Amino acid sequence: MNLLINGFQKYSYIPSLSAKHSTVSFKSALQSDTFEKEQKQKTDNLVQTDIFYINDNHGRIGNMARIYTAKTMYDNLNKNSKADKFVLAAGDISAGADLHIVKAASTYMNGLGVDATSDGNHEYDASPSEIAESKKGAKFRSLGMNLQIPKGNPLDGVIEKSFVIEKNGHKYAIIGLAPPDLHERIRDNESRKQIGIDDFEKTLKDIQNLTDEYKKQGINKIILLSHCGLEKDQRIAKETSGIDIIIGGHTHDLLEGVAEGKNLLYSKANEPVIITQAGKDGEYFGDLKITWDDKKGIIVKAQNNVTPSSGFKRNRVLKGVFDQILGKPEHLGTIQSVAPQVKNRLIEPNPNGFFIMDAVRNEFGTDIALINVGNIRGFFEPGALDSRQVFEVVPLKNNMVKLKLTEKEIVDAVKNGAKSFISPGNKPGIVIPSGLKYTVSKKGELKSMSFIDKSGKEIPIDVNNPDPNKIYTVATDDFFASGGDNLISNKIASNQIDAKFDFDKDKLTCDYVKKLNAPVEVKDDGRITVVDA
Repeated sequence: MNLLINGFQKYSYIPSLSAKHSTVSFKSALQSDTFEKEQKQKTDNLVQTDIFYINDNHGRIGNMARIYTAKTMYDNLNKNSKADKFVLAAGDISAGADLHIVKAASTYMNGLGVDATSDGNHEYDASPSEIAESKKGAKFRSLGMNLQIPKGNPLDGVIEKSFVIEKNGHKYAIIGLAPPDLHERIRDNESRKQIGIDDFEKTLKDIQNLTDEYKKQGINKIILLSHCGLEKDQRIAKETSGIDIIIGGHTHDLLEGVAEGKNLLYSKANEPVIITQAGKDGEYFGDLKITWDDKKGIIVKAQNNVTPSSGFKRNRVLKGVFDQILGKPEHLGTIQSVAPQVKNRLIEPNPNGFFIMDAVRNEFGTDIALINVGNIRGFFEPGALDSRQVFEVVPLKNNMVKLKLTEKEIVDAVKNGAKSFISPGNKPGIVIPSGLKYTVSKKGELKSMSFIDKSGKEIPIDVNNPDPNKIYTVATDDFFASGGDNLISNKIASNQIDAKFDFDKDKLTCDYVKKLNAPVEVKDDGRITVVDA
C-alpha cells in the first residue's frame, strides 16, 4: 500500500527467504512487479535512481564474497533498467591495521564497482601513509569532509570532501563524513596523531554551506555518505536542507523499509530525506530505489530493500583473490561444540570471546586477559577449524600488549563497560575477561567480581573498595591499552606498558589450538552473569 506524506509517496518491501534452503529470491527481494510497472509509467519529469549500498563490513571477507555474488545477480537482473545506478559505501569496509585486509577490502570495493565511500574509523586503524598506499589502485572516491588533514600529509589530496558525478545526463553531488568520534574509536596510532576531526556542530554548518553551493550550481540531487551513526544522521536530516539521501553507518543499525520518524525524515525545507544503514559485519546489504521530481530535486517515491548476505554462496573468483592476498588458511583442528550465538554482542556474555581470551592468557602467562567486546566480530562453528575462521572472529588486527593494572583500574574498566547496558546503542560494550568472573545488572551496575588464579581458585574482589595497590599482569591489545572505548586511561601515551608485539589475538589463538591437539569446546562457563537488578 502506498502512503502519501507531504507529497511524498512511500512504499517498502521486505525481502523473502526460502525456509527450505535459506536463500534469497532476488526477483522478490530486489525487484517489485509493482515498482517496475510504475517505473514504465514515469513521466519525463521523473528520474529513477538505484543505489546498491554497503556499510560496516569490518573486513569480514566471507561476507564480502557473499555480497559480491549478490551484486553479480543484482546486475544481471537489472541490466535493462534505465535508472541512474550507483554503488555506495558508508565506511568501515576494512578493519584493523593488517594491510592484507585493507588490500582485500579495496579489491572487493573495486569488484563491486563502488563509486564512492566515506571513510570510517576502522579505515584509520592503519597509518596515513598506509591508507594512502592502499588507495592507489582504488577505482572509487574516498570522502571525509570533516577530516582535518594537514598539508603534506600522505592523505592530503587523497581524501576529498565531495564531488559531482553524472549519470545518464543527471548530476548528483556526493558528500562524505568520517565519524565525529574518530579518535575515540581508533587505537593510539599515527592516524590519531596526524588526522583531526571537526566538531559535529561545525560539520552541520559546513554541510549546509556546501549544499547551498551545489544548489547555486543547479545540482539538486545530493547524497551524503555518513559514518556518523543514526542519531547524528537524523540530526543532519532535520537540521539542514538540501541533503536528500544519507547512506549511513557506524552504529550498526538495520534500517529495513522506510519508516517515517526513523529513516524517513523532513529537512528544514520540509523535503523528505531517506536514511539507510545495513547493520554490521556484511551480514546485510541494501538496495535503495528512488524516484525524483527532476526539476525540483525532491524525492517523490522510495523503496528500501535490505537483504541478508547469508543466502548467497561465496564467490569463488573473489575467494581465490582473497587467498592470493591473505595466503592459504592453516588447518588447526576441530570445533566439537559451540554455545548459541549471542543476539546483542555488546552486552551479552560471549563464549567466542571467552575462548579467544583464554588463549591469550594461556599463551602469555599473565594473571588476566581483557578485551572490549566490540573486538569480537564473528563466531566459531562446529567442524574443521582453520586460521581464516579464527581471524574472522577477531578481524580488527591490533597489536598485543602486556602491562600491569591495579585492582582498582581493572574494576573501573569493567564498571565502565557495564554502563553500556544503559547507554545509547549499548556502546561501547562490556569487557570480556579471562581470569575474572563478574556479575553485572541490566541497570549498568557491577555487582560482584572475583579473580580466578591459574589453579582455578576464586578470590573475591571488593568492587566498592578495590585495592589501588594490588597489581595484576594483564594481556590486552593496543586499542584497549591506548584508552579505546574509554575503559582505562591511555597507558601507551603514558609509557606504562611492559611489552608490545607485532601480532594480534588470532595468532595466539591459533597457537593455543594447535597445542591443545584436541577437539575444542566453545562454551559459556558463567564467567559473566547478567541479572535484572
